[in-house]
Amino acid sequence: MNITVLGAGAWGTALAIHSSAQHATLLWARDAHQVGHMQERRVNDRYLPDATLPEGLRISESFDAAVAHANSGLLIIATPMAGLGEMLSRLNRAVTPETGVLWLCKGFQQDTGRLGHEIARNVAPELKRVGVLSGPSFAAEVARRQPTALVAASTDPSLSEDAVSALHSDSLRIYTSNDTVGVEVGGAVKNVMAIATGLADGMALGMNARAALITRGLSEMTRLGVALGARADTFMGLSGLGDLVLTATGDLSRNRQVGMRLAQQLPLAQILADLGHVAEGVRSAAVVLRRANGVGVDMPITASVVSVLKGESTPAESLENLMGRDARAEG
Repeated sequence: MNITVLGAGAWGTALAIHSSAQHATLLWARDAHQVGHMQERRVNDRYLPDATLPEGLRISESFDAAVAHANSGLLIIATPMAGLGEMLSRLNRAVTPETGVLWLCKGFQQDTGRLGHEIARNVAPELKRVGVLSGPSFAAEVARRQPTALVAASTDPSLSEDAVSALHSDSLRIYTSNDTVGVEVGGAVKNVMAIATGLADGMALGMNARAALITRGLSEMTRLGVALGARADTFMGLSGLGDLVLTATGDLSRNRQVGMRLAQQLPLAQILADLGHVAEGVRSAAVVLRRANGVGVDMPITASVVSVLKGESTPAESLENLMGRDARAEG
C-alpha cells in the first residue's frame, strides 16, 4: 500500500518513519528548505531530532506528487488542527474515490467550533472515505518503536481496516471504531484537562488532586461527547481515558507543560514561544467550553482552564472556585 503523510511535524514524521518499514511512504512538508535538509541529513532537526529518517522514506515539498503517490492508497493528514480545513479542501476532488484519508490532529476548529469530521463534511464533501487516527501516543516513542496502541475511527469500516493493514505492527497496535464523534471529542478535550492537571502539579497540590482532576475531567469529556452524539463507552478506551492519562501525566505532554508553567506565573505568550510546538489545548479550551454551553453541558474544569488562559483568574483562584462548588452525587 502506498502511504502519504501530509505534514512533517513530530507526529507526522514519527508515523512516516514507522510506516516506511512496511509500505512505500512519502512524507510531505511545505517548506522546501526543511525538505532539502531532511533529504540530505536524514533527520528532522526541528521536530524529531533524535530519530533517523530511513533511506526508503521519500520526502517531498510537491503537494501534487504527494497526492499522486497515495491515490488509491492512504493519505494521513498530520497538520495542526488549524490546518485541517485547508488540507481537506485541497484534497477534495484531487484524490480518487478509493483513497482513504485519515487525520491525526486533535481539537476543535477555533473559528467554527467544528470537529474534524464536521470540517470534512463542510469543506470536502467529495471525500467519502475519511476518519481519524487517535489515542495515547508521544511521537518520540513511536519513532523509537516503543509499544503504542491507537484507534482508527470511521463510519466506513473498510477505511479502519486499511489503517490496520497500513500501520499495525509488533510495536504499534491499531484498534478500530465507528464512533468518530467520541474518538474526536476525547482527543480534543484531553488536551484541556492536561493543562488543568499541569496547573495542579505546578502548584504542588499532590497526587490526590491529580487523581481527582483526571477522573472528573473524564466525566466532563464523556458528558460533552454523549451530548454531541458519541457513545459513552468510547471514553473508557484509548482515545478517552488512555489519551487523557498519558497527556495529563506524561512529561512529554506540551499541554501539561503549559499548565505547569502557568502555575509558575509565566506569561502564556512566553510559554508557547519556549515550547516551539503547538499545544492544542490552548487553542481548543474556549471552543470546548462554547460547544458545551451550546448543548447545556456543565464543564467546570474546562471553565477554570479558560479563565486562567484568558488571565481572568489566577490558578489559585480557579482552584478555590472548583473546591467551593456545592456537593453533589458523583454520577
